[in-house]
Amino acid sequence: MIGYVTIGTTDMDKAKSFWLQLLEPLGAKLIMEMDRIAFIGTGMDKSVLAVCIPFDEQAPHRGNGNMLAFPMETREGVDAQHAKGMELGATDEGAPGERMPTFYGGYIRDPDGNKAVFYKMG
Repeated sequence: MIGYVTIGTTDMDKAKSFWLQLLEPLGAKLIMEMDRIAFIGTGMDKSVLAVCIPFDEQAPHRGNGNMLAFPMETREGVDAQHAKGMELGATDEGAPGERMPTFYGGYIRDPDGNKAVFYKMG
């Protein structure tokens, strides 16, 4: 249902490196890149993450309550992705754990402060 999600950065090289390395275990790669934007995912016919320098050239900022959510096949996958994010310089926003009876998630913020969760339902 979601075509793509865009997050802002002030350092394209750093943002691309972080997200490509973090999402590589999920099969993601750099799909397309133009002057100020890069699309990362498994194909343009799937949901894609876009990192960009904002069009208005003002400082990017994260919205309160905005978050990227990546479904995982297993709880071990959640643990691994959270750990990989931390290795790549993310900050911890909530170690992997059960948040409610059917939701297991681990939360990070990327180097630009964008929040993400890796989760397993059920």
